[in-house]
Amino acid sequence: MPLPTSPVIRRARLGAELRQLRRREELTLEQVCERLGWASTSKLSRIELGQSRPDLADVLDLLDVYRVAAEDRDALIVIARDAATGRGWWKTLGGMGERQRAYAELEAGAATVVEYQPAVVPGLLQTAAYARLRLGVARLLDPEVDVEADVRARLVRQEVLHRAEPPHYTALLEFTACDPGGVPEGVWREQLRHLVTLARKPDVTIRVLPPGVTTAGAHPLTPFSRYSFPDPADPRTVMLEALTADVRLVSAADLAWYDAVVDRMLDAALPAAETTTLLARLAEDPALPGPASLGGHPLTVRGRPEETAVVPRPRQPRD
Repeated sequence: MPLPTSPVIRRARLGAELRQLRRREELTLEQVCERLGWASTSKLSRIELGQSRPDLADVLDLLDVYRVAAEDRDALIVIARDAATGRGWWKTLGGMGERQRAYAELEAGAATVVEYQPAVVPGLLQTAAYARLRLGVARLLDPEVDVEADVRARLVRQEVLHRAEPPHYTALLEFTACDPGGVPEGVWREQLRHLVTLARKPDVTIRVLPPGVTTAGAHPLTPFSRYSFPDPADPRTVMLEALTADVRLVSAADLAWYDAVVDRMLDAALPAAETTTLLARLAEDPALPGPASLGGHPLTVRGRPEETAVVPRPRQPRD
């Protein structure tokens, strides 16, 4: 069974609901805090932005100020309790660093996950050996990285794809992510075969974007992940992955932009069955050339070739 939606998502949902209620009552942050005797507006601001774990008593006080009806109060109290969940929830994910845990929270409670990677295999699809090499590179940048601990954490995250009721997971990969890029041949063959195995699972879809295809000008410049949740009122989320930090987007305007990008990339990508065939052939011969064709199979069958921006190979410790 899927885990409950993460506390992070519930906090964002609770904050949005409380902000809407305050505005309905035409109250400012200052007016609410004055009524409740709170020293400053920062506490309320952090609750509305989903940046702090809410105290249930504070939430009940806010619902009184906003004159919330009984039936609506009960629903918001459930959300507030989820938002206040602490260490017990995170224990289900095992020990992991802050960045991996942020993604694990979203993955564990998600109904759907879409990931885009321009240069590497996504973390949820990595073998232990491939992950160890990726994290070894991260350690060159940060000597504090515990490679083996992060590999174990990554394997814990991957369990989400093997639950009885997993999220529907889609990976959109640039063709450069299918290039070994210096990975030893044995490790790379194992990784490609692992991708083929996962691609045959009913809830996993892997699609490769052929080199040079057009996405109608909407081409992402960084890796990102998009999440939706079983409760449609929980805020859908996009995580942008950078070298040292990540950015979480939840606004409707941001999500609409990424929805359009995902749709255009899906239109341009090889179908799932063709992607699986491609990965299987590369697993048999990792040196097989790819930019133009594979054994007479043109990779640019979807979309027309177009000059695109050069995307540098990222070195993110998250994946």
